[in-house]
Amino acid sequence: MKIIFGINNIKKLHQPVVALGVFDGLHRGHRQILKSAITRAHKIKGVSVALTFWPHPQKEESLYSLEHRLRLIKEVGIDECIVINFSKHFARVSAEQFVKDVLFRGLGAKYIYVGKDFRFGQGARGDLNLLKNLGKIYGFGVKGFEIIKVNNRPIRSTLIRTLIKSGRIMEAQNLLGRPVCILGTVIKGTSLGRLLGFPTANINPHHEVIPACGIYAVRIILDKHKLKGACYIGSRPTIDSKNKRINIEVFIFNFHKNIYGKYLEIQFVKFIRSDRKFSSLPELTLQIKKDVLLAKKILL
Repeated sequence: MKIIFGINNIKKLHQPVVALGVFDGLHRGHRQILKSAITRAHKIKGVSVALTFWPHPQKEESLYSLEHRLRLIKEVGIDECIVINFSKHFARVSAEQFVKDVLFRGLGAKYIYVGKDFRFGQGARGDLNLLKNLGKIYGFGVKGFEIIKVNNRPIRSTLIRTLIKSGRIMEAQNLLGRPVCILGTVIKGTSLGRLLGFPTANINPHHEVIPACGIYAVRIILDKHKLKGACYIGSRPTIDSKNKRINIEVFIFNFHKNIYGKYLEIQFVKFIRSDRKFSSLPELTLQIKKDVLLAKKILL
């Protein structure tokens, strides 16, 4: 997938089918729009394009970092992704001007695919109806997609964020249509896990929504390798009861390589237990052994 950063780097493409949206989280609804754009582009021998914005136009906390979002868009199969910096200057661009300068003159869009509730332009005044009206003027087709519901609940990134933060992993996964995950860099830690017999990779997350504190059975993506493990999220209350900083540590099963500086994608499979303070390090070690055994059974 080719990635283009900034309006000034946009060039006209051959028969572009543009999926337009923030696409925070790449949930079921987002992927329906993206996959439909890909299908249409194949039919007309054109180019599928995802046009997204960073940071979040509504100043909401993002589910994923931009890098993580781009990885997920690439996995769907989009040909090109355009990232527009949602600056104060860009926020003042009217909906009409955005369509004229970016979608029509810049890209030469053939079709625009959006969610029916998508808003854009200064003051979020642009909507699906405006897009359709402007499409008649500039010669592009527009398709609006209904909001997908699961158990009568509309799939929205705000709801998914809430579920993840409260540790309701399976509910969030059901709305996403894939595992809840975070992307982060492996950094040096205190090596306490190694002393306890469970060497862990300490993770610095890339501007991601972090699940509730506790122990999880996880799958790990390292480069193109798929691994299994147990993930701890918490403040290490047994070690330092005054510490409030949240740590993310992953014990990867049957793995002994040095991976400092590497990116890990951690996919949360199941919540095992909440974080708590133990009376001693031997008691903590015994519990970790139990957690690891349970995680292994879950991941069989």
